[in-house]
Amino acid sequence: MSKKVVLAFSGGLDTSYSAVYLKREMGLEVHAVLADTGGFSAEELERIRERAEALGVASYRAMDVADEYYDKQIRYMVYGNVLKNGTYPISVSSERISQAVAVAEYAKKIGADYLCHGSTGAGNDQVRFDMIWGIIAPEIKIIALIREKRLTREEEIAYLKEQGVDFDFKKAEYSINQGLWGTSIGGRETLSSGETLPEEAYPTKMTAAAGSTRRLTLTFERGEFVALDGVRFGSGVEAIRALAAVAAPYAIGRDMHVGDTIIGIKGRVGFEAAAPLVIIKAHHTLEKHVLGKWQLFWKDQVAAFYGNWLHEGQYFDPVMRDMEAFLESSQRTVTGDVFVDLHPYRFVVVGIDSPHDLMGGAFGAYGEVMSDWSASDVEGFGRIFGLQNVIWERVNGQK
Repeated sequence: MSKKVVLAFSGGLDTSYSAVYLKREMGLEVHAVLADTGGFSAEELERIRERAEALGVASYRAMDVADEYYDKQIRYMVYGNVLKNGTYPISVSSERISQAVAVAEYAKKIGADYLCHGSTGAGNDQVRFDMIWGIIAPEIKIIALIREKRLTREEEIAYLKEQGVDFDFKKAEYSINQGLWGTSIGGRETLSSGETLPEEAYPTKMTAAAGSTRRLTLTFERGEFVALDGVRFGSGVEAIRALAAVAAPYAIGRDMHVGDTIIGIKGRVGFEAAAPLVIIKAHHTLEKHVLGKWQLFWKDQVAAFYGNWLHEGQYFDPVMRDMEAFLESSQRTVTGDVFVDLHPYRFVVVGIDSPHDLMGGAFGAYGEVMSDWSASDVEGFGRIFGLQNVIWERVNGQK
């Protein structure tokens, strides 16, 4: 009887190669599992199922983990306005955690002998899968064919052609990872520092009319995006999908991310994340109106560490729960509407309306009118506020 291997399957080149090799060369019973973090339509999921079955897997299962992904990770990334290096919304890197957990739990359930992922030996995903599987299912051995065989995409394509596997090899030139919180795109251009992705590499095309503008109203309650243009949604997943359907056709949220990988080298990847970037920028603008100076300061410190540790797969470090508690507590007054204008290839956060807005006219208008203090109050404040520096200069300034 063949030993069982559970393959974290996406239907892309790496996992398609793995499915064929595991069965034909290693004689294993392949059980393909797709942990869907919200990036696939029903039609796409059906095509992936058909591909898995065509590759000859013993079984295929799609698991919907989008709500869990939102509850355990996305909402905290919104609370923290997390953008790695000020650019990347930590989409693929965060969803890998939910995927790795779901696949490992399934492997334990069916008594698998092996777990397999399609990560390369030069990327971050291998570390995330290896580490999380080692925590969740330490008794199950890990296979990573692309890493172990040091394969290039061209070599994978050549093998599949030799095996008579029907595949869209032109599309396989780009590695595309779709999820609720954004889509990453890797290809020839991302392997160097001087090129950008061509228009055809992006899965979502720009279909908005040239010069068109659309005003949106995003409603937040205690830091969570809950309504768009007055329409409330039953879950965070629904809200994000609704915004993506409106914003993605404007081709906004595209960029190239360059960062330090877990293994120590520089990495570069393209991405599109219309909904995440609009939500984070709108949320951050609202926070600047309703939170105090030191709340904003400490949120930035905590969120920077939280985002980086999440990006590196360290979700199970207990310090993450401590930081999540802080981030959630900071959202008590982050409620209100944010107005955003969409334009082709860009968006503008126009302003906000909130019952917790600290920029109230009753306290003065910055640079214009003082309402709650007198001229002598300010004169005395300025003298005392700078006193420590006055003392230092008198003692040390002439030496």
